[in-house]
Amino acid sequence: MEQLKDLLKKMRPGIQNREEYFVSAVMLTLIETEGGLHILFEVRANHLRRQPGEICFPGGVVEKDELCNPQETAIRETVEELGINRNKIDLLGSLNYFFTPPGTIIYPYVGVIRDIESIKPNPDEVECVFLAPLEHFLKHPPAKSSVEVATRYSDDFPFNRVPPFYRKDWNKRWSFPVYFYEYGEHFIWGITARILYNFVTTYYTKEDS
Repeated sequence: MEQLKDLLKKMRPGIQNREEYFVSAVMLTLIETEGGLHILFEVRANHLRRQPGEICFPGGVVEKDELCNPQETAIRETVEELGINRNKIDLLGSLNYFFTPPGTIIYPYVGVIRDIESIKPNPDEVECVFLAPLEHFLKHPPAKSSVEVATRYSDDFPFNRVPPFYRKDWNKRWSFPVYFYEYGEHFIWGITARILYNFVTTYYTKEDS
């Protein structure tokens, strides 16, 4: 028992089933212009297999050697996607981590790019980039909907050994909010909108706008 107690005291808890998740890191990128503080968005290249043409923040998959330091992923992906030098990025800090029901963990960070002229989007991943004033998102709250999540056990599940609640068809478990922002012709939604919403509501108030 004493050995177990010692081991538990030294234990640094982590995510037990992290290997079941798609782990990624993104950077909400701020740029200071003469017109005030702006947020940079990417439009994903149309030839990509995953979410082509959608609006996102720079980011990507956390490699195994970056799992203990996902901010390195956010910086690396921002450098690769925007074609800039990493010394042009000032990392300000982290936002709240985000877990999605489909099995994704996102580590969002906030950074500043000091030289907008040096941005040269990588056409293999990025169709184009655009800036939107932070002020816009302070004055225009997002529209809101929801997504329902249901589960269903596979046919080899031992239904005869568990209560009838665990039936063979779909079981609604919960629902979660989905936010939608519009800026000109751009429609910002999904994880990007959730991260943006968390940033705006955490660090800014109506008085700030």
